[in-house]
Parts: sequence; C-alpha cells; structure tokens
Amino acid sequence: MLDNTDMGILHELSKNSRITMKELGEKVHLTGQAAASRVAKLEDNGVIEGYSIKVNQVKLGCFIHAFITIITQSTYHQPYLSFVKTQEQYIINNYKISGDGCYLLECKFPSNELLNQFLEDLNEHVNYKLSIVINK
Repeated sequence: MLDNTDMGILHELSKNSRITMKELGEKVHLTGQAAASRVAKLEDNGVIEGYSIKVNQVKLGCFIHAFITIITQSTYHQPYLSFVKTQEQYIINNYKISGDGCYLLECKFPSNELLNQFLEDLNEHVNYKLSIVINK
C-alpha cells in the first residue's frame, strides 16, 4: 500500500521525471538519498514501470492528429493487427476498446495525402470512423 509520501513522489515524477533526487526529496520532505530509496522501491515493486518523454508532433512536421474508430466485421483481427505493425510511423496508440468499435487508433500525419492513403489501405482490412483533432 502506498503512503502519502509515495503518492507525492509519483505526482512529482509524473510532472518531471528528470528531477534530481535531491529536488524530489525537498518536495516530499525527504533527503535525496531517502527519496532515491523510495523511488527504487517503487520501481522494484512495479509501481513505476518506466519513464517516457512527451514529443511535440507538430514540431516534427505532423500537423494532422486523428482518432480512428476501428470497426471489424469478424472476430479475426489479425489482418488489421498486421497492417497496424507496418504503419508505426503514423500510429501513436492502438487501444482495444468496448463500445462503438473494436479499436481506437490515435495517429499523426504530416499531410492530408498521407492520411488519405493510410485510410484507403486501412479500409482493405476494416471499416472505420475518422475524427480529426481541431484543438487540444
């Protein structure tokens, strides 16, 4: 069970995973060494699974942010899943969902032409419903 200090550590690391242990300790009222020990314990127990970065897709040239609801006609999804593996340069996340569809793709595209080609290729495997992000 996590205590308030562990929750504080998780909160601070989720805001800035590059924080020094000394700074982290100051924020949660521990020494840097004690904070590092707590972080190591959280990692060892699988509470912290890893660290990641947040990438600005627009600065990488990907101006179109799309969510695509995937609707399959059969329970055999392997053709779709194989297609997704070949399109990793456009796919941010592929969520298996319940509700209106079977999967929800979060994608980024540098142009409408590449989005259109992706959708044409996708339609060989599944049906879809497209939503474009207007503003975050």
